[in-house]
Amino acid sequence: MASPRLLFLRRVLLAAAAFSVCLPSSVSAIRKDIGLDAPIMCRRTVQGRHLISDDNGYVCSALSIDPWSGCCPRTGERFSCQGCNLDLQCCNSYEFCVSCCLNPSRTKEGDVQKLKVAKPVTAGTYTDIFNFCMGRCRHSSASVVHENAYASDFHHCFMMQQNSSGSTELNCGSRDCSSRLAGINVLLGRQGESCTSACGAKGQSCVPSKLSELNKCDILQKYMRCKSGCFPSLGPDQPAEVVDEAPRNLNPGACLYMQMDERLTCDGSHQHTRRLCPCA
Repeated sequence: MASPRLLFLRRVLLAAAAFSVCLPSSVSAIRKDIGLDAPIMCRRTVQGRHLISDDNGYVCSALSIDPWSGCCPRTGERFSCQGCNLDLQCCNSYEFCVSCCLNPSRTKEGDVQKLKVAKPVTAGTYTDIFNFCMGRCRHSSASVVHENAYASDFHHCFMMQQNSSGSTELNCGSRDCSSRLAGINVLLGRQGESCTSACGAKGQSCVPSKLSELNKCDILQKYMRCKSGCFPSLGPDQPAEVVDEAPRNLNPGACLYMQMDERLTCDGSHQHTRRLCPCA
């Protein structure tokens, strides 16, 4: 006679066999009919301590960043231009500069991808708008008056390289341009010299009303090399060219023109630039 223990085991085995008959012949551990969306991951700025801008165009505090996606909450204004002067395309904070710049109505991706990241001919181009905005909104020589002083509170700028000032372009080979500069001796000053001094050294005077005629990239490029490009700025020494020996952060070889003609002056100077002066 079987022992009680063997009888118990036999009953367990019979119960297990009966249960297995009720199961499907094969069971898949993975449901193939459920599609999972790829997780949304954001790139973001890292320059500021307190604020962050992500590549969706939102600005938030560093503490409110989603730890999984790296994105800002989508509760605030997208492409916010808070603290920005849209006429200058400059802002008083880096993160809002990036956010404002990301607005596709202000920055076209097709235009951005044609721009070079750096000065050499061999330099690559920007891969997308976010990379452009992060790079362009950092301080540049166009926002610096002296090596460590800003020309304006709005020193984070996202405008692209310009070919002229806001005023009407004139090719100085044209009859119109020649008539406007009739009687004017266009003089390239020495490094760190104001137009008042440069003209005075030739026994002439600087003509303030003619500075706006020189305050254009096509004119600067006629008299200067501008090998690093031509950019808008707010310094009192403009129009001018940054000398080759200037610190790298000042963009040596770049030509600079004043964004607002009404601020042009004969007396301005900078230790790292050479001015283009109208003398008579």
